[in-house]
Amino acid sequence: MKDAQHIRNIAIIAHVDHGKTTMVDGLLKQSNTFRDNQAEMNQELIMDSGDQEHERGITITAKQTSIYHDDYKINIIDTPGHADFSGEVERTLNMADGVLLIVDAQEGPMPQTKFVLSKALELGLKPVVVINKIDKPSRRIDEVLDEVADLFLELAISDDQLHYPVYYAIGRDGKAWKEMPDNPSEHADLSPIFDSIVSDIPAPTVDESGAFQLLVTSLQYDSFLGKYAIGRVTRGMVKKGLAVTLMKRDDVRINGRIDKVFGYRGLNREEIEQAGAGDIVALTGIADAHIGDTIADKENPEALPTIDIEAPTLSMYLGPNTSPLKGKEGEFNTSRQIGDRLNRELETNVSLRVVENGIGFTVSGRGELHLSVLIETMRREGYEFEVGRPQVVTTEIDGVVQEPVEELLIEVGPEFVGAVSQELGARRAEMRGQEQTSSGTACMTYIIPTRALIGLRNLLLTATKGTVIMNSLPHGYQPMSGKLPQTRNGVLISFEAGTTTPYALQAAEARGELYVGPGTTVYPGMIIGLNRRSEDMEINVCKAKHLTNMRSSSSDGVVQLTPYTDLSLEQCIDFIEDDELLEVTPKSLRLRKRYLDPNERKRASKK
Repeated sequence: MKDAQHIRNIAIIAHVDHGKTTMVDGLLKQSNTFRDNQAEMNQELIMDSGDQEHERGITITAKQTSIYHDDYKINIIDTPGHADFSGEVERTLNMADGVLLIVDAQEGPMPQTKFVLSKALELGLKPVVVINKIDKPSRRIDEVLDEVADLFLELAISDDQLHYPVYYAIGRDGKAWKEMPDNPSEHADLSPIFDSIVSDIPAPTVDESGAFQLLVTSLQYDSFLGKYAIGRVTRGMVKKGLAVTLMKRDDVRINGRIDKVFGYRGLNREEIEQAGAGDIVALTGIADAHIGDTIADKENPEALPTIDIEAPTLSMYLGPNTSPLKGKEGEFNTSRQIGDRLNRELETNVSLRVVENGIGFTVSGRGELHLSVLIETMRREGYEFEVGRPQVVTTEIDGVVQEPVEELLIEVGPEFVGAVSQELGARRAEMRGQEQTSSGTACMTYIIPTRALIGLRNLLLTATKGTVIMNSLPHGYQPMSGKLPQTRNGVLISFEAGTTTPYALQAAEARGELYVGPGTTVYPGMIIGLNRRSEDMEINVCKAKHLTNMRSSSSDGVVQLTPYTDLSLEQCIDFIEDDELLEVTPKSLRLRKRYLDPNERKRASKK
């Protein structure tokens, strides 16, 4: 067991793609945490363990690991960079005493850098700044240092937070320097970062002699030992067999006993006899623990302040599938099964909210990506369900309905500024600033309603030939504005059940862009494409070519179809309107109208 003076708890924070996880990988490898053969097996992004994290190339959940440097134990928390997963950052920063703020040497501080740094400084954590990727040809070190200094001036709560050490690194190569090197290709390692963590990050300020106390900040499961309650020991000492009281948010107290105590070493949990104040541990035997609960000594139970998480901004309907094809592709498709799965998700996903809505549920989260990751996870687990269009979560302040707004930062080539301004103008975005970077890129800042962001990314990618870089950050609330203009044409709807034929699709191509190919099973009310006009159009995509006893040179040729557009999950969510649903199964994504019967659709449109 380490005493608190030889423990360092540090969180790695940064904007997405600035190199957090790569830096943690380098620290793990250079601390000799792995055997040689393990280090070879774990070449890339060791901390990103989930399938979606590998596929999307982003960190979704915060993770803990521990390394040893000389006589010090360093607990590292790797946090996500996307604003949609900022709940993960908020709940885990409570375990840290300092932060490693990583900033890209070309991009500089970005919106999420500002968000996570403000949270860290509010908690009084000691910052260490690392300018990463200094080998980029378009690096702008001096400008980035000035931008970081301005950010600290804006966010600092006390004067001592304005004094922070700065290091320079190439995280991918495992190199770091105290001063900017003349030749970044020279031999170096991450020793300056290790030394900085030990010397610049304070030891945890804890009471080692008092009664045991721990705030649960994370949960994990396995089929053998059940639930692990993870957190930092705030006071006293914990050992297996200790009688404890679980103190929940609503003043409910549950007595229990700690079954096992685990510490971290690298990526592995190791069972230990006891752990002291300041260390991060995982406890088993407390089956009722939830994030934000306090586990305290039964003899002297005192609750710690609960974790405050910012409110969700987007919600969507999620319920059992009601299409004619229900139950054919999913293993779990009843309302009860979906509800049980969402309740399990609530235990670990602190930013999520779930409310019953008829036979389905209203699920609220931080953004489209936050909700789409949940949908994709459930889909891969064998669930079949339908989701509606994302809606903003409004609040009432002083009797006025207010909607969430976001700060939107857009970087784009100067030739596309007009196209971007036109698109954002139609969505009631308010420009707050525009400047040109040293590389000639136009950098624009807008304040925009959260609901206007739905579907915006795909439109801007099309308008800028895929070159736009956009990031958003919650910016509070403003009075609800009027209805946004419809930015999409009508849809092509199948009016017959059956299987699509090349002959029918060839005729449908003239009407618009198709989202299904030949041999696809369709049903009445299913959306099969985007119309060229503003109204919806019903079309038969199942009819076959009638055989005759006449032959003609033109009609017997092979049908040539334009490849259809295969929409991703995020594109489908962006696409649907209020009167449409997305059917999600483990094998398929199908767009459909909420009312499949055309007469019901007409009646609903008149309401």
